[in-house]
Amino acid sequence: MNYSFVFFLNSALLGVGLAMDAFSVSLANGLHEPKMRMKKMCGIAGTFGAFQAIMPMTGWLCVHTIVEYFRTFEKFIPWIALILLGYIGGSMLINGIRGTDEGDEIPGVGPKALFVQGIATSIDALSVGFTISEYDWLMALVCSLIIAIVTFFICMTGLSLGKRFGTRLSNKADILGGVILIAIGLEIFISNMF
Repeated sequence: MNYSFVFFLNSALLGVGLAMDAFSVSLANGLHEPKMRMKKMCGIAGTFGAFQAIMPMTGWLCVHTIVEYFRTFEKFIPWIALILLGYIGGSMLINGIRGTDEGDEIPGVGPKALFVQGIATSIDALSVGFTISEYDWLMALVCSLIIAIVTFFICMTGLSLGKRFGTRLSNKADILGGVILIAIGLEIFISNMF
């Protein structure tokens, strides 16, 4: 396999497909924290991009080393995504229903929640390791980096849109963000189980 236009196009399209869950979660994060600064936005988008690069490489490594063990683990991926996104979304939903007083500052997305979101939105990217298994390690790495870059820009768009509408939706943003996260978890679960 060589570094052709088709390779780069396929990698970018793979990035777009994998980034859709991260885009939706970024949208929810922007809704949740409409006053988010650019530095934090870059950190969130960078985290999602990093996870989207690490997971395919991990899958590729598993294919080339411990493929039998990975195939056993693969059936649990939809369950893990459902549990993680359901937990985060449920917490946001409960906070949105409880509401906050006018003077209360709504806490932003913390490192722990971001880490869980990164895993939950990228865990299905482990399977991409199978689709890129014919690549040598350098091509797999380049493909993963392209996926990360595409994810970064898609997530920045989601965060920006979420911030814009989060300001307008005020206290309903947590409810909408929670529903979005739960819906993503259900979508990942249903699409992989049936």
